[in-house]
Amino acid sequence: MSTSTTASVSTHILDTSVGRPAEGVAVQLSARSGRTADWQALGGSATDADGRCKDLPALPEGTTHVRLDFAVEPYFDKSANQQADAQQDAPENRDSGAFFPEVAITFAVEPGEHYHVPLLLNPFGYSVYRGS
Repeated sequence: MSTSTTASVSTHILDTSVGRPAEGVAVQLSARSGRTADWQALGGSATDADGRCKDLPALPEGTTHVRLDFAVEPYFDKSANQQADAQQDAPENRDSGAFFPEVAITFAVEPGEHYHVPLLLNPFGYSVYRGS
């Protein structure tokens, strides 16, 4: 939870190729206190059955930038047998794994704000946005 001197972050992942939350994706959280500062690894979590990380570490005071690293390749490797049947416009070789083996999202934060950053994911693309 954010305070007046810190920001807070949460995330969830929806696998849009099957229309379900992505369970078991490892997520690492890093922060820095300025554009040129070094990244500090804060820890991580994994998505639950609802695709949510409910236990990401708190951000330290003075954080100005946050990075979420999502390890999506193991998720797609594991779920390859659970994917929906080949779609009309999908490539023939759907067993090639994730085109993007990892997704790194970096964003700026302000003290006192909460940042919910959902990841909409499929084997061949992704999008993110600031949620609520």
